Amino acid sequence: MQQSGIYEQLITQLVEKRLDRERFYVGERTLSSNEASVWLSRFLSNILEYAISSVPTGNDQLQQQIALSNELLLWLKERLQDDGLIEENLLNSQGKILTALYELENPIAANLKQYVEDIFPLTGLTQSELFCGSNAGLSLESELKREILSADKIYWLVSFIKWAGIRIFRKELEAFTASGRELKVITTSYMGATDAKAVEYLANLPNTEVKLSYNTERERLHAKSYLFLRNTGYHTGYIGSSNLSHSALTNGLEWNLKITSQEIPHIIDKSFSTFETYWASNEFERFDGDASSTEKLNRALRQQRGSDDQSTAHFFDITPFPHQSEILEQLAVERHLHQRFRNLVVAATGTGKTLISAFDFARFLKEKPNATFLFVAHREEILKQARAAYRGVLRDGSFGELWVGSHAPAHYHQLFVSIQTLNNQLDQLNLTPDYYDYIVIDEVHHIKANSYRAVLAHFQPSLLLGLTATPERHDGGDILADFGGVIAAEIRLPEAINRRHLSPFQYFGIDDDTDLRNIAWSRGRYDIGQLTNLYTHNQARVDKIVLSLQEIVTDISQMKALAFCVSREHADYMTKQFLLKGITADILTSDNSDQRQQKQQALRSGQINVLCVVDILGKRIKWLILPLHESETDRHLIGLSG
Repeated sequence: MQQSGIYEQLITQLVEKRLDRERFYVGERTLSSNEASVWLSRFLSNILEYAISSVPTGNDQLQQQIALSNELLLWLKERLQDDGLIEENLLNSQGKILTALYELENPIAANLKQYVEDIFPLTGLTQSELFCGSNAGLSLESELKREILSADKIYWLVSFIKWAGIRIFRKELEAFTASGRELKVITTSYMGATDAKAVEYLANLPNTEVKLSYNTERERLHAKSYLFLRNTGYHTGYIGSSNLSHSALTNGLEWNLKITSQEIPHIIDKSFSTFETYWASNEFERFDGDASSTEKLNRALRQQRGSDDQSTAHFFDITPFPHQSEILEQLAVERHLHQRFRNLVVAATGTGKTLISAFDFARFLKEKPNATFLFVAHREEILKQARAAYRGVLRDGSFGELWVGSHAPAHYHQLFVSIQTLNNQLDQLNLTPDYYDYIVIDEVHHIKANSYRAVLAHFQPSLLLGLTATPERHDGGDILADFGGVIAAEIRLPEAINRRHLSPFQYFGIDDDTDLRNIAWSRGRYDIGQLTNLYTHNQARVDKIVLSLQEIVTDISQMKALAFCVSREHADYMTKQFLLKGITADILTSDNSDQRQQKQQALRSGQINVLCVVDILGKRIKWLILPLHESETDRHLIGLSG
């Protein structure tokens, strides 16, 4: 028994011997006494059917089968003991039911037990069930979500599809199709009830095909069926009155019967074969989402509705700037011409390094739709921003999971992880070196640290992309060694400013007379506690800051400034000091990071003049920079040194 998937069968002694528990996660549950008679009798009925059908053919086959049945009944009556009878099918004494079988190496989920619990249909895989709508009892909506996630192929046949109905299963359908599994949908333009947006959405999913019948005058398709095929042979289907609409799947008075291949296989087989017949019929035309098929659908829907409404769905595309396109082209040359697949990109902060990597991965994803992906950075803030960038470029709001701080992933397929978390868990991860196809290391100038070395030593991706604005390390370490000694593409700060990608700036370094010689220095930084104590008990330093602002800034009331502080206490202290000086100020730290957007907007709109921050926005000054056509393009960066 090697086929991964979900099961629902009694574990015999032979099955137990064949279960490789070293290789697979084996899902199982204990057989309860109140269900034992059903399970045991069902099991014995299969064995009896096999035994009786094994009677040799001949003129007296029927008589021989009847005689054998009588002999078995007599045996049961006399409670005959025979350990050799159908020996291979003796049940395991523990009385367990096999529920799942998944590879332990490169697992489909981080917690396989929880994963199986989340996708296993609550009504099981072997018994029929009637759903009567109105959310009475078990919800058809929630059960179909589990069916989607646990299936290997999905065939849906409905007379119309509403966008509100698709929204119910959007997350599950995207996960299903992104994993390489097949979705086929047949629908119609009957009565104009179908939403074009829903059809277009389905057609744009990977591994998905949609066919429509426009012949609604002669052939009116009223069937509604949802079929789910599984490689394990445990197929299920739902046949009833519910179209793919929100009301029909949730609170409508709809009846839908669940059928299973284990209980009524002939019904499942007929459902599949009928679907395939419809799919092959010329009455159903493929909708591929191009201009001609979209126009034909909209025209048919307008005709059925008796309406001239020509509204269509529109999507917002993020496209690279010219300098980003140049870097993407240079990356392509490195790989296709020079056959170098470990690439270093050096780009000044603000030029969109993360977006460049997202565009590059989007290109890679077209060539390999099921690509596994890993993005490594050293801070949660960077990981969240990176994931948002990738979701925007890929137009996939569910792309990627976080593994940092309190965030834990359900899967490892698309991961945004902190280097600290990954390094701490590396020995426990049961992932092969080639598990990830595409790996991005942000702030790659840290790559010489031991934590990064372990990760690089373990994983061997098809593509490795390093991102940094500062490849030169203060300790003289050479990061190019990990990238074949070559910078694949670069745009440095002077070039970015000269090409008008970034605003020019002025830097003012001001001596504030603070003596830091007595502050402890370790691991490349001053002691935060000592530094905080020094800065929050230094009124002269505050006065120097305000005086410098008055000397340099034309109008403080129009100023928009970030004040980088060493700690929460320091930020709170400076905020109060600015307010006492008549300068509107606010604070943004990890403690109130959920208010980040409001605080940023307050600064942009001029409601506040200074935003005091700690470990936030340190690399995001670009969101403050005004458009280049402003009369004064020079921005002032004021630094105080001890």
